[in-house]
Amino acid sequence: MTTNAPLPPVGTTLVTGATGTTGSRTCAQLTAAGHTVKAAGRRATPVPGTEAVAFDWYDAATHAAALDGVDRVYVVPPVGDPDPAAVVLPFLRRARAVGVRRAVLLSASSIQKGGPAVGRVHEALPGIFDEWAVLRPSWFMQNFSGDHMHAHGIRTDGVIHTATGTGRVGFVDAEDIAAVAARALTGPRAPNTDLVLTGPETLSYDDIAAIVAEATGRPVLHRPLSHRELRGRLTALMPEEFATLLADMDEAIAMGAEDRVTDSVRSVTGRPARDFRSVMDRERDHGRGGVRRR
Repeated sequence: MTTNAPLPPVGTTLVTGATGTTGSRTCAQLTAAGHTVKAAGRRATPVPGTEAVAFDWYDAATHAAALDGVDRVYVVPPVGDPDPAAVVLPFLRRARAVGVRRAVLLSASSIQKGGPAVGRVHEALPGIFDEWAVLRPSWFMQNFSGDHMHAHGIRTDGVIHTATGTGRVGFVDAEDIAAVAARALTGPRAPNTDLVLTGPETLSYDDIAAIVAEATGRPVLHRPLSHRELRGRLTALMPEEFATLLADMDEAIAMGAEDRVTDSVRSVTGRPARDFRSVMDRERDHGRGGVRRR
């Protein structure tokens, strides 16, 4: 088990998706610990304490500059792409060829090694790098306070739509994901395994709605949909293949696939994972997204 003692600075870490939910937090935790970070995004958006670099998964001409001087990389696959392996794997092979020795991949608890989407990247990663980790977090607690459609639903009409029924999920704080990512990237030994990351409890979406309502002081309801109804709503927002994948994940939750907790956050960081109620209180106190008191 590792501890939460500071780690000595290592080489330069490239963080893809550096302005996203886990990427921004990983940048912050790495720089706070004194590590050198290149923050990669399509518009080279400045991130405090980092070197901003333009990076586009679909533009290989941006990859060389992003990888220059880097020896480890946090990989956030392109969002909404049903086949991210097509662009991520060539990039990772290029990274290994130019001297990157450690890679930490963001996947999801619902996607197995060799499965759809990023599951193919997961399967290939150990064959590219000797030092690696795959983070498989459960659903983000920040889905209810950021730019996710659930947060938008809370803000607009106080409704969360899912096809999860009464299924339960071990929701996880993005700050905890970032803490694990930072350790996996900079620790003296790479995990060389996949890590399923959850919070300390499982909750249904009815439970989530009740806690968010308490935190915000306004009514929030969970409205269950059928798989077909949810897929139809999502298809209006994204490619049909990806909408079907998300609806399938909700159906799996309804069948109990995410009703579990793990000790991975504690085993890697040395402290327990945060619970949903305390995270919603923190988000509310910072005035984030949908979690604002009326």
